[in-house]
Amino acid sequence: MLCGLMLFVLGLISLFTGHVASDLEWYSQHLVNRRLYSKLEEARRRAINIWESKLSKNYYGCSKRSPRFASAVKERSSNGYLLIATSGGLNQQRTGITDAVAVARILNATLVVPEFDHHSYWKDDSDFVDIFDVGWFISSLSKDVTIVKRVPDKVMRAMEKPPYTMRVPRKSEPEYYLDQVLPILLRRRVVQLTKFDYRLSSILDEDLQKLRCRANYHALKFVKPIEDLGHKLVKRMRKMAKRYIAIHLRFEPDMLAFSGCYYGGGEKERRELGEIRKRWETLPDVSEEEERKRGKCPLTPYEVGLMLRALGFRNDTYIYVASGEIYGGEETLKPLRELFPNFYTKEMLVNAELKPFLSYSSRLAAIDYIVCNESNVFVTNNNGNMAKILAGERRYSGHKRTIRPNAKRLSALFMERNKMDWETFARKVKTCQRVFMGEPDDLKRGKEFHEFPDSCICEKPSHEKIKDEGNNHHDLQKE
Repeated sequence: MLCGLMLFVLGLISLFTGHVASDLEWYSQHLVNRRLYSKLEEARRRAINIWESKLSKNYYGCSKRSPRFASAVKERSSNGYLLIATSGGLNQQRTGITDAVAVARILNATLVVPEFDHHSYWKDDSDFVDIFDVGWFISSLSKDVTIVKRVPDKVMRAMEKPPYTMRVPRKSEPEYYLDQVLPILLRRRVVQLTKFDYRLSSILDEDLQKLRCRANYHALKFVKPIEDLGHKLVKRMRKMAKRYIAIHLRFEPDMLAFSGCYYGGGEKERRELGEIRKRWETLPDVSEEEERKRGKCPLTPYEVGLMLRALGFRNDTYIYVASGEIYGGEETLKPLRELFPNFYTKEMLVNAELKPFLSYSSRLAAIDYIVCNESNVFVTNNNGNMAKILAGERRYSGHKRTIRPNAKRLSALFMERNKMDWETFARKVKTCQRVFMGEPDDLKRGKEFHEFPDSCICEKPSHEKIKDEGNNHHDLQKE
């Protein structure tokens, strides 16, 4: 009431004098900002259980087809065949596959099972059928999109020219596909879209978003050998402890080189990472100090461990580390092991069973994906593809605790670590991380759909909701 009266009075004064319009603007903006951040303030006041959120029980994944969503167009009646060449590592390619299903639907096209990238940094010659159950993929989406394993021979023989190849801009709207791709598809019958990753807008109508979720969380089922080994690792972790943390360290040489950050390894580090960085010709020169201030540098394994201890995880907590080749090897991992002695990797938990997969980075990544997804707490160390995809699936599956370091604020805090006692440091870490803990009301920075699949997450009615009491000795308390 008071706010409304003040706005009315300021408005009258402005009308007659013309001198306080800017004050009125400022006050209105201030009022809007207060409303926008009221939820954030409420989150800051509420204690957070470091292992799970009671609020998560108020939400559930919902991606069923709506009655108004028409059945898939049959192959004979479709507008043509859509070939997809994905790009990058496993999880980057997964975004492409998910988006390809939606694009095929937009174009009323028959989707050909996407091709995997064999020429990226990882040099993995695995195909779709080596990672995902192709029969399940085709059948589970049959009501939404017609999918075939390859273009029929008679269609290929009847073509006067090879399939038309094109690359669409990133984050393209459905209208782009209808205006630019569909006419070519109708004319040529077969079109291939290359480097297909993040080529579809994050903002689509609800039916298409739910189709993305059905593709990603239900249709992309790992093949049995990967599923079996992944769940064997989960059982071995659970046998040792009822709950465990999975950490995706992402401290491999390629990641560090891509970031342009420096970690104190002298000229040897600058030379080695600089050589790797040359593989990305379009990367600009960056300031190492500025990148760290902006929160663009992955935390070191030691910094990840410090963050977790400061949040309240005890040193007898069991952790599973998902990673490829760690830059600096065992010497880099040693401080993390000292903070958490119950430290395990897939190589430590299985030996002979892992040998058939060792030459294939995508299959190893799939195994890590399973163990991370089944963990009680998942910790990311960057905002890369695996982090986004897993964060999205964990939200869809009940907002399982997912911690993303607030790297911008933590980096500054780590630089001041020696100037404060442990209690002060821990309190500040908790404050930094308050809206980076995977709570349902966390800030949705960037709104990347693969990370925040909001259209596929439903809220329970008020009478079914569980209130968050916040009474647990493992809580992340307010400062």
